[in-house]
Amino acid sequence: MTLQIGFLVFPQVQQLDLVGPHDVLASLPGTSTQLIWKTREPVISSNGLVLTPSATYDDCPPLDVICVPGGRGTVDLLKDARTLEFICRQAAGARYVTSVCTGALVLGAAGLLRGRRATTHWAFQSLLEPFGAIPARGRVVRDGNLITGGGVTAGIDFGLTVAAELMGAEEAQAVQLDLEYAPAPPFNAGDPEQAPRSVVELVMRRMEQGIAAQRGVVLEIAANRA
Repeated sequence: MTLQIGFLVFPQVQQLDLVGPHDVLASLPGTSTQLIWKTREPVISSNGLVLTPSATYDDCPPLDVICVPGGRGTVDLLKDARTLEFICRQAAGARYVTSVCTGALVLGAAGLLRGRRATTHWAFQSLLEPFGAIPARGRVVRDGNLITGGGVTAGIDFGLTVAAELMGAEEAQAVQLDLEYAPAPPFNAGDPEQAPRSVVELVMRRMEQGIAAQRGVVLEIAANRA
């Protein structure tokens, strides 16, 4: 039986949040992957890549895995009733409910993180708790059938973790080898605990507005649920 794997795609999605795990999971045998949005009209990612949905909320098949990537566009999704309803409906029957980066906040807005361990991009960790989640730093965090990935490039590690859950470690390793995923970055600056302080401060300044926008919406939602 073909496994149905669905990725939410939306305006201002962070493209690597999406295409990293998509490339991993679409490489597995016996899988069908869908890019899902309200319509099939192309959407533009946060860095200008044009993405074309293959399914809509109305005609998407029941999913074995639903994945919500992150990006600037998640701010609008946090209060998008139609999107949250679709996620909840699919999550009810999915084997795995998953996210990458700030996609976890959308799962939180859908009420799917209460009492569960989850992760997100390091700069947004503090926004998990208002949704009742138990924040956990890590490239990939699993709590039952909930699997969340950290920021952006963690989506590849996340994809391999899900691949192993679906088809075993050997198949996941075969995909890893096929993709030649053997990270050897030229700098040790991919984590705020290891990056130079000046670099962390630079990134935080550049992300300040985005973090503030997310925080405002998250706290508003949390207050309305209290």
